[in-house]
Amino acid sequence: MQSIHSQLEDKILNLKKGAIIFVSDFAEFGTAENVKKVLLRLEKKQLLVRLAHGIYLYPKIDKELGILYPSTESIAEAIAKRDKIRIIPTGIYALQQLGISTQIPMNVIYLTDGAPRKIKVGKRTITFKKTAPKNLAIKNKVLSNIVQGLKELGKENITDEVKPKINQALEKVPVEILKEEILNAPVWVRNEVLSLNN
Repeated sequence: MQSIHSQLEDKILNLKKGAIIFVSDFAEFGTAENVKKVLLRLEKKQLLVRLAHGIYLYPKIDKELGILYPSTESIAEAIAKRDKIRIIPTGIYALQQLGISTQIPMNVIYLTDGAPRKIKVGKRTITFKKTAPKNLAIKNKVLSNIVQGLKELGKENITDEVKPKINQALEKVPVEILKEEILNAPVWVRNEVLSLNN
């Protein structure tokens, strides 16, 4: 019989480098406590890097850059997948995704239908804010970023510099999806997007 340690290590070694790992991924090998102990040992062995409480990385290592850390978005999406929840980025982060803001926020806020919480990843913070299902009704990622980005800017700040970038993003959204999903946006955002799209 292989020990928990070697079974777990084998499973990790079969993963793709850069994989984000949770304690719950190894439930078949024993209790959460035992799994945590093994993961800590593997971290000491430098097979894993601890990203946050209960979240580890099977790192990809670059000769010059060292450990390649995942983006905040990859970590948030991995958590959402694990918890079977929906998330959408808000504010500055949505604007940055659209290329409207060059700021890379250290604290990213996602709206979710899951439990609200904060996760500290190094110097970064990922916040999940509970929201009404209506706010998550836009499934198209680009359109969701546009809606959240415009809400962050506010009606009076949609300048002539911003409009072409939003137009560029809108080109990636199929027309039928745009017409259907934009109905879930606030009225002023909907009018703004539809006027740009003409």
